[in-house]
Amino acid sequence: MKKSIIVAVIAGVIMSFYSCVPANKLTEEQNKRKACETELAAMKAAHDSCETARTELQARLNLLRKQTTELQQDSAICGVKYRDMSDDYSNLKSSHEELLAKYNQAMSGNEASSKKMSGQLQQTESELLEKEDQLNSEKMHLDSLNIKLRDREAKVNELENILKSKDAAVDALKKRISDALLGFANKGISVYEKNGKVYVSMEEALLFPSGSTLVQPEGIEALNKLAQALESNEDINVMVEGHTDDVPMHGNGEIKDNWDLSVMRATAIVKILLQDAKIDPKRLMASGVSEYDPINPAKTKEARQKNRRTDIILSPKLDELFKILNTR
Repeated sequence: MKKSIIVAVIAGVIMSFYSCVPANKLTEEQNKRKACETELAAMKAAHDSCETARTELQARLNLLRKQTTELQQDSAICGVKYRDMSDDYSNLKSSHEELLAKYNQAMSGNEASSKKMSGQLQQTESELLEKEDQLNSEKMHLDSLNIKLRDREAKVNELENILKSKDAAVDALKKRISDALLGFANKGISVYEKNGKVYVSMEEALLFPSGSTLVQPEGIEALNKLAQALESNEDINVMVEGHTDDVPMHGNGEIKDNWDLSVMRATAIVKILLQDAKIDPKRLMASGVSEYDPINPAKTKEARQKNRRTDIILSPKLDELFKILNTR
């Protein structure tokens, strides 16, 4: 009897020990998940800030173009006005010289005629001085407008050149990525350009088994090709964005719903991109949007298959544009 009691106690202790291990692991995983969610929120905010900055830059450029056009119009109007005033001044000066000649001639004639001529001469001299002041003032205004116009045009040209160089860099990046992933063209990968960014969209079938966050070997091979192409592009930021379909998940483990699935898949891909490639981790961001950004909102099998994807979004940095705006 005592022997059976001792065996039972030992078995209870062993069972208690093993039951503690999963609980401790679950707590650790929950803490990791909370830390990831906090980091994701911060990175999402940084991404949104970058998008807002780009929109503001484009608005500033449009405003500069509009102001440049207005300055050009003002300068043209001012130029016409200046030329008209110059003609008036020349005519007035000619009249003054003519009156002066007549005055000198009249000085040798009668006194009454001389006084009349003297009054006219004084009046034209006064008008001439007034016109000269107006002319000088208008010339100063015109010179000021031309200086502002040249400065504004230089700034617009500089911004446009940088935007063109960024667009050219995006086109070159798209070609480099397309060439690197050429062997996967018919295996669920598409590369396209949108809003000044390069999108590498990978279907679920290439990367993950259904409901899993474990990347398949062929998916790892494609991601390694992509990572190699990104190594030499230090001015490119990378956001990995996970997408699911609208079929709810009700898991009891680490993956409890579509939000968990989309974020954890994005994180898994980021880790693979960093595994063997020399990419600065600060350039990468993992994000998940669950089912809320579908390619096709239809409730069909084909549409849901398209929606289950991972988008790797490559965007150029805007440091040069910020420098120009801050120094002008």
